[in-house]
Amino acid sequence: MELNLGFEARDEYLQLETFKGAMVLLRDVMLVKPGLNVLITGDTSSDKRVMDAFAAAAYALDCIPVTATYPTAPLSLMDPPTMIQEAAMEADVWLECAYQTVQHTPSWQKVIAHGRVRYMCLTGIDVDMLVRCVANVKYDAMVEFGEYLKATIEKVDKIEIKSANGTDLVAYESGRKVRHSGQKYCIDGYPYMLGGQISWCPLESTINGTLVFDGAIWPPADLCKLNEPIKLTLENGVVTNIEGGKEAQRLAEWMASFNCPESYRLAHYSLGFNPGVKAPTGRIVEDERVFGGAEFGIGSQGAAIMGEKWDAPSHTDGTIVKPTLIFDGVVFEQDGVYLDPKAREFCRKMGLPGYED
Repeated sequence: MELNLGFEARDEYLQLETFKGAMVLLRDVMLVKPGLNVLITGDTSSDKRVMDAFAAAAYALDCIPVTATYPTAPLSLMDPPTMIQEAAMEADVWLECAYQTVQHTPSWQKVIAHGRVRYMCLTGIDVDMLVRCVANVKYDAMVEFGEYLKATIEKVDKIEIKSANGTDLVAYESGRKVRHSGQKYCIDGYPYMLGGQISWCPLESTINGTLVFDGAIWPPADLCKLNEPIKLTLENGVVTNIEGGKEAQRLAEWMASFNCPESYRLAHYSLGFNPGVKAPTGRIVEDERVFGGAEFGIGSQGAAIMGEKWDAPSHTDGTIVKPTLIFDGVVFEQDGVYLDPKAREFCRKMGLPGYED
C-alpha cells in the first residue's frame, strides 16, 4: 500500500511553530478547559511530531492527554480498533490524526451521537500542514470570513458553479442551512474540522449538470492530487457517468466496488478559504481548503450537513481549484477570485495578496 504523505524532516523541524499551532487548535478553537480528557489518535502513517505537540499543548492547558496509535488500515472509512472506539466514548475532546480517517463509520457515528465529545478531523495532518494552516494564519479573521460566507449562501436560492475546466452545475437551496465546519467549539457531540471550510447540500433532487475535478480527490488513496481532470455527470443529485483518463477509470472502479447506489449520491458542496493553502498538495484536509476553491463530497452523508442523511460504505471528496460562483445570477467569485466587495474586505484582513485595493 502506497500512501501520499506529507513532508518529512528532523524532529526539531518547525518545533516551536508546531507547538504554537497545537496550542491555537486546543486553546483558541476547541476551547479546552483544565481537567478535560483529550484523546489524540493516529495510525502508523500519522506524523508523531504533531500528535506529541497536541499532547504537550493539552498538558500545558491542564488537561489530561492520551495518545493512541494503531496500524494503518488498508482503506479509509473503516472502524478503528475496539479500544480506540471505547476510548473515544469516554473522551471530552478527540483529535483524529489518522491518515485513513474513521469519519462516517458506524463507531464514529455512535461516538458523535453519544453527545459528549468535541471531535476534530485532522486526517493526514503533518508539521508542515499544522504550521501553514493554523500557526501562520490569522485564525479569527478566517473564522469571521466563514461566518460571512455561511450567512451569504443561506440567503441564496439558485447556486451555479462553473469553471474553465467545463464544470457547469446548477442547484437550488430551498432554505437549506450551511455548516461552518471550521467554526470554534460551541456544542458537544459535534464534528469540527480544520478552519477554512464551509459545507452544505442544496436540495438533492435539484443538483444537475457537469462537475469536473481538477485539483485533488481522495479516497481512493492512490489518487490524491490529480494529474488529469475527472468529469462527472449529475442527474437529480446522483453521479450517472464518469469520464476522463486513467484516474477517472480508477475512481469509477473504486465507486463501483461498493455496489451501493448511495455511493453515487452527491453529499455536499464545500468552499475552501484557508490562506495557508494556495494549491493542492495531495492531502485532502488541505486540498478541500485551497483558498478560493470548491470541493464536493460523494457518498455517505452525515446529519451535520443538515440536508438528507444517508449511509454508504464510501465517501470521497473532489476539488475544483478556480471555480466561478454565481448566486441568484450575481457573480460572487470568478475563476477563484472573490468579486464580492465584503468578501474582498475579509481577504485584505487576512493579508491575502491581490486584494489590496
